[in-house]
Amino acid sequence: MRIYKKSVLLLVVGLLFVFITWIAVLTGPDLNREELLQKKLSELRDRVHFVDTLNKEREHDIMMLRRKFHILHEQLRKISAKNESLRWSAGMPEYLRQVFSNLSLANLEVQPPNIFHLMPHLSEHPEALVPKFKVSNSRKEVVGIPTIKREEVIYLYETLKSVLDGLNDEEKDDCLIIVFIAEPDDLNYIHKLANDIKTHFPAAVDSGLLEIISPSALFYPNFDEIRQTLGDSKQRVKWRTKQNLDYSFLMMYARTKGTYYVQLEDDVITKPGFFSVMKNFALNQKSEDWILLEFSLLGFIGKLFKSADLPTVIEFFLMFYKDKPIDWLLDHLLNVKTCHPEKDNKHCERMKASVRIKYKPSLFQHIGIHSSLKGKIQKLKDRSFVVAKLHRAHANPPAEVSTTLKVFHYYHLDRAYRGETFFWGLIPHPGDVVLFNFSPPIEIEGYYFKSGNAEHPGDQLYNTTVEVLPKTYIDKDLGSIDNKPAVTNYPRTNDGYLIIGSFSLGVAQNTVLPSIGPVTKLRLHIHSASANWVILSEIHIKAMKRNTGSSPP
Repeated sequence: MRIYKKSVLLLVVGLLFVFITWIAVLTGPDLNREELLQKKLSELRDRVHFVDTLNKEREHDIMMLRRKFHILHEQLRKISAKNESLRWSAGMPEYLRQVFSNLSLANLEVQPPNIFHLMPHLSEHPEALVPKFKVSNSRKEVVGIPTIKREEVIYLYETLKSVLDGLNDEEKDDCLIIVFIAEPDDLNYIHKLANDIKTHFPAAVDSGLLEIISPSALFYPNFDEIRQTLGDSKQRVKWRTKQNLDYSFLMMYARTKGTYYVQLEDDVITKPGFFSVMKNFALNQKSEDWILLEFSLLGFIGKLFKSADLPTVIEFFLMFYKDKPIDWLLDHLLNVKTCHPEKDNKHCERMKASVRIKYKPSLFQHIGIHSSLKGKIQKLKDRSFVVAKLHRAHANPPAEVSTTLKVFHYYHLDRAYRGETFFWGLIPHPGDVVLFNFSPPIEIEGYYFKSGNAEHPGDQLYNTTVEVLPKTYIDKDLGSIDNKPAVTNYPRTNDGYLIIGSFSLGVAQNTVLPSIGPVTKLRLHIHSASANWVILSEIHIKAMKRNTGSSPP
């Protein structure tokens, strides 16, 4: 009996333990769910803050409108007092006179300064606050890229390519990239650059992912009247002053278009997935007090603001745009916001670090050498930016190389063939080829071609065949190449090339049958258009040893 009772007791205890464990599992914290909820709440909080800021701005606009009604009302009243026949309200219904009177009664004797106080020349040209040129649709989170004409080289296309390739489809739906062409006095350049951007990135422009604007020349003051400061030359003062205004205009335009705003420059590359990393980093901040999130250690690259904070930032820049460079002004703004005048510099830096939060490793790298300041060379690199291997060198047999693809910058095919860099060509079209010409002809043992790389994985070759032209080539109209069965197993093109392989998932590799014999040419033949550019990150043509005397690694 005791054994029976003991067994029952153990059974009851066991069941109770299982029940409690089950309850604990069901009611215990779900970390993934909590993290997701916290992220959603953070995103909602920032959006509410953003909308609240816009609402306050609309209230201010209404106040200003009432002030204008008040001024108009007073002027009409004075005219009516002088000449009864010109009484402005004659014939107006009573309820309209009352509405007009109410609108004009706002007591607005005390007004905060606005942009017309900070930039007086705009009072005569308020239309200058509207972009002179615009290619636009609507999106959410905003990336701003200001650009100007550089005499030596254009880095903008590489920057845009890197940014666009770094976005997946979901991120593209949530992002707006604004290219700000800051050359208001050169309309030909604006239209040419805009057309080139639309040619290079048609899908991004058509979908509204990529937007292009340019300001009116009337937005800028007479730079010849700007006084020199900090011991800088007249040219440098003009350059940095205009840059301050460029950035300010871009921020003013972008601040109502998304919850966050990210500032880039036109000579950077980025890491794939940068957009989600930045957004998640912002949403996961434990405090709402941050002013700036930094994703690069250099200049004004990779700086993320809450759009609701941009009016303060813009106003500060416009107050001192004539005095100091933009990155210095940003640091001064943080000084004003956080530093105690009676504390030492260490305390100040600590307080700034609490609102200027750095993310490592950097998501952006500076690639420009020729500065936007004429004649200035700068080789700035962010050491915390981890560079992925973008190409792999191989020992290839001597060959003359050529291509019908338009080459981007200095990423030439001959340099890629020698293993110095990768080949990068613009959008391919049917019939484009990459050609390797061997003189004397060689026997090929195998080949390996890899398209795309870590930073631009989408720049692959699609619907592309690998073809060789045997030394024994005879025009197809005159007869067969030869009667070897192994050779005739390969499909033959109309111009006599044998199709020995094709690209799959960006790669083409295979061995070559010795029966083909020596070949004079090998080509990569593109059969259809693509929305992406083309990168060859590896080129390896392996010749038989008796032809080269050595084999490639």
